[in-house]
Amino acid sequence: MTGNAVDCTGLDYRFGATRAVDDVDFSVPAGEVFGLLGPNGAGKTTTIRAITTLLPVPAGMIRVFGHDVARERMAVRRLLGYVPQQLSADAALTGRENVALFARVYDVPRRERPSRITQALDTVGLGEVADRMAGTYSGGMVRRLELAQALISAPRLLILDEPTIGLDPIARTTVWERLDQVRAATGMTVLVTTHYMDEADQYCDRLALMHRGKVQALGTPAELKSALHRLAPDGPPSTLEDVFRHYADSALDDHDHEGGDFRDVRSTRRTASRLG
Repeated sequence: MTGNAVDCTGLDYRFGATRAVDDVDFSVPAGEVFGLLGPNGAGKTTTIRAITTLLPVPAGMIRVFGHDVARERMAVRRLLGYVPQQLSADAALTGRENVALFARVYDVPRRERPSRITQALDTVGLGEVADRMAGTYSGGMVRRLELAQALISAPRLLILDEPTIGLDPIARTTVWERLDQVRAATGMTVLVTTHYMDEADQYCDRLALMHRGKVQALGTPAELKSALHRLAPDGPPSTLEDVFRHYADSALDDHDHEGGDFRDVRSTRRTASRLG
């Protein structure tokens, strides 16, 4: 697969007087796992919501596999799978019913739904528990169920906003192993945000580190670590956490917009609590 899955050029977004995204440029080649890193309030989720057509694009341009997000919203949506931070699974439905609901939302042809639903659940390792109520699932199983929901449309671009938030290390690894299996079989492109530096280092092909709405650094994990180490060559090898701190430590100041607002904190904590 060749070409770019995402081209983001000059993206600018404001919420009142707050400039959440400031002239952001990056491209994601097809088939890549691309990570967006940054502290809370850096502009990551706003950028993702613009790419997924959930927010308008007031300035700049975003293309998804060549389609203009602002002008071809439905064409773009047909190419996407999206797993947001907030829970999208319904505890009162079975795993199978949850995925079936998304099959209808994504307008999967009726005659294909039973086989596609079964395939999606099997892909994420939930085939044997598909008819259990989702409310009985563990946190890791819930996140894999949401992955199945996003995969039901066979997306070319899968967008994951904090996909392993609140999960223990074993559950986090299981989610990523399932993602790797899907990518190996389909060539799907993945765009992910995460605060887990070990995940970003191990699973992402390239990273963009955002701070205060701008892309401050862009490259492979190895390139970013090497560039930081050259600033202090006599010290120990740099880690990706060192890179994050180098570009984002200044976020820990008294700027009111950093860290999101009360609703952001409440939503994230509710998600982590329910998944944990």
